[in-house]
Amino acid sequence: MTSQKTLLPVDYYRLPFCQPEGGPKMDHENLGEFLAGDRIETSPYRLNMKVDMFCEQVCITNLGRGEQKGVAPNKMVRAIRKNYHNNWIVDNIPAASKVEDDTTVTTRYWQGFPVGFVASDTKKAYVHNHINIEIQYHSVETEPDKARVVRFTVEPFSIKHDFEASADDDDDKAEGEAKPYKVADIQNPIESCNSRVANREHTRYEMVYARGREPQPASGRVLFTYDVIWSENKQLHWASRWDVYLSMDNAIPAKVHWLSIANSLVIVVVLTAMIAAILVRNLRRDFNRYNRLATDEEKAEDMEEFGWKLVHADVFRPPSFSPLLMSVCCGTGAQLLCMAVLTILFSAMGFLSPSNRGALIMAQLLLYVLLGSVAGYVTARLYKTFKGKSWQKATACVAFGFPGITFGLFVIMNIVALTQGSSDAVPPLTMFVLLFLWFGISTPLVFFGAYFGYRQEAVEFPVNTSSIPRQIPDQPWFMGLPFTMAVGGILPFGACFVELYFILASVWMDQYYYVFAFLMLVFAILVITAAEITVLFNYFQLCGENYHWWWRSFSAGGSTGIYVFLYSFVYFKQLEANSFATYVLYFGYMGLASLALFLMTGFVGLTTCLWFNKTIFGSIKID
Repeated sequence: MTSQKTLLPVDYYRLPFCQPEGGPKMDHENLGEFLAGDRIETSPYRLNMKVDMFCEQVCITNLGRGEQKGVAPNKMVRAIRKNYHNNWIVDNIPAASKVEDDTTVTTRYWQGFPVGFVASDTKKAYVHNHINIEIQYHSVETEPDKARVVRFTVEPFSIKHDFEASADDDDDKAEGEAKPYKVADIQNPIESCNSRVANREHTRYEMVYARGREPQPASGRVLFTYDVIWSENKQLHWASRWDVYLSMDNAIPAKVHWLSIANSLVIVVVLTAMIAAILVRNLRRDFNRYNRLATDEEKAEDMEEFGWKLVHADVFRPPSFSPLLMSVCCGTGAQLLCMAVLTILFSAMGFLSPSNRGALIMAQLLLYVLLGSVAGYVTARLYKTFKGKSWQKATACVAFGFPGITFGLFVIMNIVALTQGSSDAVPPLTMFVLLFLWFGISTPLVFFGAYFGYRQEAVEFPVNTSSIPRQIPDQPWFMGLPFTMAVGGILPFGACFVELYFILASVWMDQYYYVFAFLMLVFAILVITAAEITVLFNYFQLCGENYHWWWRSFSAGGSTGIYVFLYSFVYFKQLEANSFATYVLYFGYMGLASLALFLMTGFVGLTTCLWFNKTIFGSIKID
């Protein structure tokens, strides 16, 4: 069960629902499902292929005390008021939720169906104790006697059954102790529950809300019932049964994504035009001025040079603040960037469909682990370029730095989930699997990549670095770090924030996100925008004779992650969350995602500026 108010999934049988005979049995799940908090268990609802059922009884269960002022509500009432939803599946298809009123019928293909509702007049909680299970099937073309399930819809109702339990029913059962498969005699049956009617009809909205009928309060002894409605769908094939879920029944038209991409492309075109107008023209003028031979008059006047050529002896000086940390951040950013590109690529090719539960999380985790060699190689190569000596320390930092932060935060989130009784809590065995992936696979790969990185020659620069650093003149306020980070992050964020909204909705609001082709385009635009804006600021900085560009380019490119974290505060208002555990869970994971984006785009900004500086200083003559 999931809720937008708590963000903490809860096990279905934590509430006093009917249980199958012999107790619920857990389905075999992969690592991704455990990390996502998915727990698939058996249910007491019995379905037979193509066999309709009318008001089939499940069990009688005691939901606990009634709602009164000054008395703590029971578990069911608390779950309903927290807006928890059931997430059922049949043949790996999630349940669509049908909601009906006097005038409309709405079907929603995400978030499951609500446990109950709170009446607008009485403000009391009522439980959905009757379920219409509607299943559509498609006959197999080659074998007409066989069929496949292609659609699963649930329509919940709240019906107050006046009933007398069978003779062996025990009225003294405690709260939450369900009595499975008990048959009761309903004293006031609706038409679908009246076995004396010859031609029974399935439960309809008109039956449930007829005059004299009342909903079932979420307290006391409750009879749970259900209908099963089978129908053939000749148009919907088995291979296409997930399409309506992935598109969310076209709740978000493709036009929205195209408009988002068009908006992003406008930003890229404007930024590219700006770079072409400023950089190309100015660089051409600079190259002509720096490379031509000075005349006798100019030599006599001893004209002083100005511009970025003056810092040629310092531009490739190692960063003044912690070259080791710079190397580690770049190595981690390279690893995350490669993981993101490969994950989006595989998803766009259709390998990571939501129908394969847990596949996306597992693919991200395994790709990150296997790309540890990239992190080790980039860190070692850059640290050697900076003439660093503590290569063991640098390699250990990249092997245990970001993974350590991630695992530490994950342990804290797990403890929070355990205290709240959430199914988000990961079992100890899964923890050991994660530790094995970290120490047994990722760490050796990092050292393996670092070994080859240190054996490579350091990055060659087109100019030599002097032994004495040049004094940097006073800089204008708009070339300070706060301004460059503020402007450097706003344009890449503006290019991707629409897709970011849909991604956050899929993570926190249980919606489906499967437009990875759009995401691939937007991600490419994000990377290009971050690279271009960082190069622009880098050129202005060098023209101001400031050669401390290493950290400046990394922070300007990575500032997109800061904007994403700030946007998470705005998005949080939609979740209606009000508990401390929810705040910790949401902002903990959003902070981690923002840090990962900061490292990715920071690495993009730094490598682009490194290429740009090598190119322009290799194109001029140095005396």
